[in-house]
Amino acid sequence: MNTATAQKKAPFSLKNKDVKVYLTEKGSDNRITPTETVHFSPKPQTVETEIAVFVDPSKSFQTMLGIGGALTDASAETFYKLPKDKQKELLTAYYDKTKGIGYTLGRTHIQSCDFSSDTYGYVKDNDKSLKTFDVSHDKKYRIPFIKAVTAAAGGKLTLFATPWSPPGWMKTNGDVLHGGKLKPEYDQIWANFYVKFIQTYEKLGIPIWGLSTQNEPMATQKWESCVYTAEDERDFIKNFLGPTLAKNGMSGKKLIIWDHNRDLLYQRASTILEDPAAAKYVWGIGFHWYETWTKTGPNFENTRLTHAAFPDKNLIFTEGCAESFDASRINEWSLGERYGTSMINDFNAGTVGWTDWNVLLDEQGGPNHVGNYCFSPVHADTKTGALTYTSSYYYIGHFSKFIHPGAKRIASSASRDNLLTTAYMNPDGKIAVVVMNKTDEKIDYLLWIKGKAANVSAPAHSIATLIVE
Repeated sequence: MNTATAQKKAPFSLKNKDVKVYLTEKGSDNRITPTETVHFSPKPQTVETEIAVFVDPSKSFQTMLGIGGALTDASAETFYKLPKDKQKELLTAYYDKTKGIGYTLGRTHIQSCDFSSDTYGYVKDNDKSLKTFDVSHDKKYRIPFIKAVTAAAGGKLTLFATPWSPPGWMKTNGDVLHGGKLKPEYDQIWANFYVKFIQTYEKLGIPIWGLSTQNEPMATQKWESCVYTAEDERDFIKNFLGPTLAKNGMSGKKLIIWDHNRDLLYQRASTILEDPAAAKYVWGIGFHWYETWTKTGPNFENTRLTHAAFPDKNLIFTEGCAESFDASRINEWSLGERYGTSMINDFNAGTVGWTDWNVLLDEQGGPNHVGNYCFSPVHADTKTGALTYTSSYYYIGHFSKFIHPGAKRIASSASRDNLLTTAYMNPDGKIAVVVMNKTDEKIDYLLWIKGKAANVSAPAHSIATLIVE
C-alpha cells in the first residue's frame, strides 16, 4: 500500500454515532447536565421552514490551545481564607477533567496589579543590575496557589505572565500607578526584568509558557499601568524584549502583543506585525472585551479582520470579566450569556485560547487595592466559607470541559441568527458542538451533519454542548 495513502485520514462517518446533550438552562436545575441522547436519521436536505445547525467536520480551522482563568493575588488570597474542604472543592470544580470543567490555561501577573491587596515590586529603587530581585511577596499566597492549581490540572498548566507596570523609578511619572511611560534609558533593564521573572518562577517549579508585553498599554489607570503606543511596543519588542529573550535561551516563550480591548486590535497588530524585525518575535495578539459591551454590541469584526490579515499569528483572549461588582446581581443569568456570546464569536473568528480574569474573588468582588471590584465565575464568602457559582462558570464550562487542547475547530453554522454555535473535533475523534439560545423562546432545531440529522431543542436562555460519539 502506498504510504501516503495509508496515512490519509479517513472521511468522517456518523456510523454508530449518537449525540449526547449536556445542558445549562435558566429557571431549571440543569447545569452542564446530561439530559438526553438523540439519534441521527437520514436527512439529505433541510427545508426553509426548518431551523438547523449545520456542522461540517471536513472543514477545519485553528487548533485549540486551552481555556482557563487568571491566577491573581486576589484569587490566591481568597483561596487561602477558605477551609481545606472548600479549597479542594474549588480546585476540583475548575481543574478536574471529569468532575470539573477542565481548565488548562492560566495567566498571572509580574509584580502587583489592581487585584492585589497592595502595591509591591520585586526590586529596590534604582537597582539597575536587578541584584535585589526577590519574589518573596508571591511565596505567601500566589506561588503555592499556582502550584496547587497545576497539580489539580494533572501536573500541567499552560501559564503566561503579564506586567501591569515597570517599577516607578523606570517611568516618566515616577509611579507604578496612573499610567506614565517607560523611560528609554530603562528599555534594556526592563527587558532583563522579564527574563529574571521567568527564570525565578521556573526555579521555583512554575514553568512559564509565554508572556505579554504589557497589560492594557493604552490605559492610564488609577492602578498599576504603563502606556505604550503601537510604535512604542513595536520598537521595544524589536530592539529589546525580543532579542533579550532570544539571548537568554527563551525564544520558545510565546510573546503576546496588545493585551487590551478589541477596539484598537487591528491598528496595534498591523503596526507591529507589518515590521518583520518585530513580527519575528511575536507568537500572537491578545485582547480583552471591556470597551465592547455597548448598545451596538461587541466589535467581533475587528477580531475577524485581524485574523484574516495576519493568519500566521495567533489570537488569544487574555482577559474579561463583568465589572462593578454588586452582590444583588450574583445570580443574574446575563453574566453567563455574556461569556457564551463572546466565546462563540471569538472562537469563530480564529481565537486559539480564551482566558477569563480572576478565577476566584471574595464576597465583595476583591480584594482590590483601588476598589475596582468585579465579578468572577466563583465567589467565596470568606466569613462562612461558602462558594457561589455564577452562571458564567457553567457557560465557560460548556467549552472548557468538552473542547480539549489540540482540538480543531470545524465548520458550524446556524440557519437562524437566534442560535449561536461553534464546533470542534477533539483529538479523540469526538465532536463537540456548542449551541446557545439567548432568546425568551424554546427553539427546536436539527443538528445536521453530512446528510443526517438529529432533533434537538434549545430551551430559552440556555447553552448546550452536543457530543457526537
